[in-house]
Amino acid sequence: MSRLLLSGVAASALLLAGGTGARAQSAAPAAAAAGPDDISLDTITVAATLTEERAIDTLAAVSVVRADDLQQLSPDRVQDVFFGMPGTTVIQNGNSPQASINIRGLQDFGRVAVFVDGARQNFTQLGHGSGAGSFFLEPGLLSDVDVVRGPVSNIYGSGAIGGVVAFRTKDAADIIKPGQAWGVEGTGEFGSNGPMGYGSLFGAARVGQNVDLFFGGTYRAQADYDDGNGDLVPGSGYDTWTGIAKATFRPADFHEVKITGINYNADYTTYNAALVNGEVPASSTQYGSTVLNQTVTASYNYSNPDDMWFDWRSSVYWNRVKQDQVKVAGTPSSITGSIGDPRTFTIDTVGFDANNTSRFLLGSVKNAVTIGGDYFHDTVDNIDQYGFGEGYNPNGERGVGGAFVQWKANYSTWLEAIGAVRYDTYNLEGDGVSTDGQRFSPKITLGVTPWQWVTVYGTYAEGYRAPAITETLVSGAHPPNIPLVFCPDGSYGVFCFVPNPNLRPEVGKNAEVGVNLRFDDILVKGDKFRAKANLYQNNVDDFIELVGYNMTMYGTYADYQYQNIAKARLEGFEFESNYDAGAWFAGFNATVSNGEDVDNGEPLANVMPNTVAATLGVRTLENKLTLSVRWQWVAAKTLEDLPSDSPYGATPSFNLVNAYLGYQPSENVLASLSIENLLNEQYTQYQQFLPSAGITVKGGLKIRFGADVIAAATPAPIFK
Repeated sequence: MSRLLLSGVAASALLLAGGTGARAQSAAPAAAAAGPDDISLDTITVAATLTEERAIDTLAAVSVVRADDLQQLSPDRVQDVFFGMPGTTVIQNGNSPQASINIRGLQDFGRVAVFVDGARQNFTQLGHGSGAGSFFLEPGLLSDVDVVRGPVSNIYGSGAIGGVVAFRTKDAADIIKPGQAWGVEGTGEFGSNGPMGYGSLFGAARVGQNVDLFFGGTYRAQADYDDGNGDLVPGSGYDTWTGIAKATFRPADFHEVKITGINYNADYTTYNAALVNGEVPASSTQYGSTVLNQTVTASYNYSNPDDMWFDWRSSVYWNRVKQDQVKVAGTPSSITGSIGDPRTFTIDTVGFDANNTSRFLLGSVKNAVTIGGDYFHDTVDNIDQYGFGEGYNPNGERGVGGAFVQWKANYSTWLEAIGAVRYDTYNLEGDGVSTDGQRFSPKITLGVTPWQWVTVYGTYAEGYRAPAITETLVSGAHPPNIPLVFCPDGSYGVFCFVPNPNLRPEVGKNAEVGVNLRFDDILVKGDKFRAKANLYQNNVDDFIELVGYNMTMYGTYADYQYQNIAKARLEGFEFESNYDAGAWFAGFNATVSNGEDVDNGEPLANVMPNTVAATLGVRTLENKLTLSVRWQWVAAKTLEDLPSDSPYGATPSFNLVNAYLGYQPSENVLASLSIENLLNEQYTQYQQFLPSAGITVKGGLKIRFGADVIAAATPAPIFK
């Protein structure tokens, strides 16, 4: 840790001396910013504590992505949304829209809790070292994203020992301007590499003062792209369709009911093998895949600024992910079946969460007490009658829930304290196995603001993750029907998966220190500089990994089982900053991280490479024209950085440069041009086996229009 501390302090000093930083987060849109007075870097978030506060003021590692960030990022895939974000990586292979999020070296099986409009995403389709916790989402539906790194976010629910990612999709307020009765927004985009095309159409209507309606959909088509060497990457094409509808009702002042429905459909061909001479090996299995992701949520919120005792938020949700696959190529085998054989992976998740915040003064101390609870239930129903897909992904049910209380106190303007405790419980059943567990997890944070421009904070927080169905129940011979070893269930194969009903939950124990910096009027009147830096160490007790044991005479393991290793230690340094002067903006981010198995000293396979990212942009022509350039350097992942049994290979370092040009002649029209991988870098991201796309040029046009509300004292007569 001492080496990491020294490198972190040195990096922090260097960055602060430079004075500018990376993601121009929440910088004002091109046409909206009339000048420095309109700059808005201080976006509001509830991600860290479930109470509203500026992101820069949160005593936690919080990053936000807002609508104007999304516009400049021009995301085609979920991983594009997180370009340059410290401590956060999305694993998304080129031949699948399936995405998994890694935060601070933790991923899979719910270690990072992912929510879409409050609905938890728990899909798992495990193969050879991949798919152990993923989701499907169209970035064209997004309005904003909040990310909290570390188990400080345990108020969001069980499992989030790595962090929380909360996606919010578009709503009526994103389409209808104040004073309008209805609005329509359409977007068209075309890209060179593939090629690719995207279109969306959203509409919203305000019925009276108390009802908002929103609906729309997207279509995206991507043909196989070329990598940086100009070679076609087979299977990298896909088609996605989405539909979304929302209805918001305000039955009384300060009360709001919202009902949301989202339908996502994707078609693609996927495989799990590296290319050989630019081709998929003939023996490799390829699956024609269709994914249907359906989400329904209903929420009720009450928030009255004059009511100090009740500030209520609640929601219920249902999410189903169904992936239908048919083998379309590859050698027949007992693992994957024959060409034409189908298999299906389905998970249904139902859940709820509710919390209330009460505020009161106690002497000169402002207090906010939040009490809440949440629960979700997973039902896994997988079918593979011809291969081992159901063996990798056993059927079962799991219920996970908990309750928490959080106290947040502010004394004057210089001292803030947060204390919380969460109770978690779970039960898991399947294949004759039943297991359960429970635990209390504490959190304490103290922040000091000696001057208005700086806040220093320290946090200790614990998180609790219940074992997943796959980790507990996976069983059977693999590959089956090859008589090398015999398994407890009577099957035989090269080795055996052995279930583990005694698997203990993981417990993350995170210590973190951080600093928040705020400076105004530095170079010109109205400019703003914001920065967040932190050092963390997360000790995960009973860390769960797949372990081989019982060596055979052939020098291979006879059995594989998910087991608890004594302790995993993850530590790192993160820096995120942005500067905005209206006419120009800049940013700088950095991530330094490592992790090890404390028992044997070997590195952990899921720790991502170190990164540095920067942004530089200008606004001109009365802020109608915005030009920005984003750069990200990703360090190499060498064999020394990997455990001896790592399922992933080493990867070299690479640089990515993306450019964006947006012209907004009026508030209702935006023309954009973006260039991704400007240097045409040939690279393969860590934990992925396909090279990423080479240089890609995209052009887009967004048009919005609507009708103003016509106010009248009395209705006009129909007939005169």
